[in-house]
Amino acid sequence: MSTGLERKNNLPVNLPARPATDLAATVLAVETSCDETAVAIVQGRQVLSSVVASQIEIHRQYGGVVPEVASREHVSAIGRAIAQSLTAANLTWDSIDAIATTCAPGLVGALMVGITAAKTLAMVHNKPFLGVHHLEGHIYAAYLSDDQLQPPFLCLLVSGGHTSLIHVRGPGEYDILGKTRDDAAGEAFDKVARLLDLGYPGGPEIDRLAQTGNPKAFPLPEGKISIPGGGFHPYDASFSGLKTAVLRLTEKLKAHQPERELPVADIAASFQATVVRALVKRAIACAQDYALDTIVVGGGVAANTGLRAGLQQAAAQNNLRVIFPPMKYCTDNAAMIACAAVAHFEKGDRSALTLGGQSKLSITDTQQLYLARS
Repeated sequence: MSTGLERKNNLPVNLPARPATDLAATVLAVETSCDETAVAIVQGRQVLSSVVASQIEIHRQYGGVVPEVASREHVSAIGRAIAQSLTAANLTWDSIDAIATTCAPGLVGALMVGITAAKTLAMVHNKPFLGVHHLEGHIYAAYLSDDQLQPPFLCLLVSGGHTSLIHVRGPGEYDILGKTRDDAAGEAFDKVARLLDLGYPGGPEIDRLAQTGNPKAFPLPEGKISIPGGGFHPYDASFSGLKTAVLRLTEKLKAHQPERELPVADIAASFQATVVRALVKRAIACAQDYALDTIVVGGGVAANTGLRAGLQQAAAQNNLRVIFPPMKYCTDNAAMIACAAVAHFEKGDRSALTLGGQSKLSITDTQQLYLARS
């Protein structure tokens, strides 16, 4: 039976036809792009199981992720996570329609652990294989909150490595409308946390402290991106200057009041309020300018309570709808990867078993991960 898909490099591609059924596709997905070893099984938008083996405690002693250590931990945890996910879902391999994994962007060594595991499962159990873009997974995390969500919509993607405003037109169909030109929002949170000796990861600790601090204690710059001919880019942002402003503030406070402890809660609250203000302002303006009535938020910073409250309030004031992922699916997980894979699978996308991992790949190039259809 013809699959309607091309083969690459004349190598066999595992693409059995899916039996006719009224049920949504059931996909087992693996996520190992950074420091979380995750496996999940999702049917449509229903999470049947989600296993996450965190490496935070291991990397905390280094103040950040050590790629080689992350890869070794993935190798150690991946087999157990797969077995636990199947057991938790109470499924056998016969019930799985496809195998998916994150293949870009991320730490290449870490990605290859998940890619190798997923390809092996696809070959052994004769299942279609799909490679998924990590950032696309963060977009689809919001689908786990709203089973009626459909494109088009605007996604505010805010994570440790990426902060973007993305026009989502469909699976694999994305336009980047705005982005940070330097530090991503999550990266700025981690760097400011280090300045304040709050440890790693910094975002949750800053968020916790901000709830007890005064967000108006210290005026801090939002950061604007100038454009040729004058004016500022309406959707692009910069957080590098904000990080530097916090550094200068702490130096000034220590110099003028060496005997007093730093007002860490007030600094955290002022910093967080500035980041939230910058993100909310740009997201609302972008949605209105492009006539999009729904804003979806994805990425680790989507768990930030200040951002959730600020964007929900602003959206309500402007007759816009905002959708956040469930808290447990904001940070890296395989359920979001599986959800994205379901959409691609049902669209007819499949990946070649020769697909490799990539440290960098724009989300606008997502369709490169799938075989061309004739």
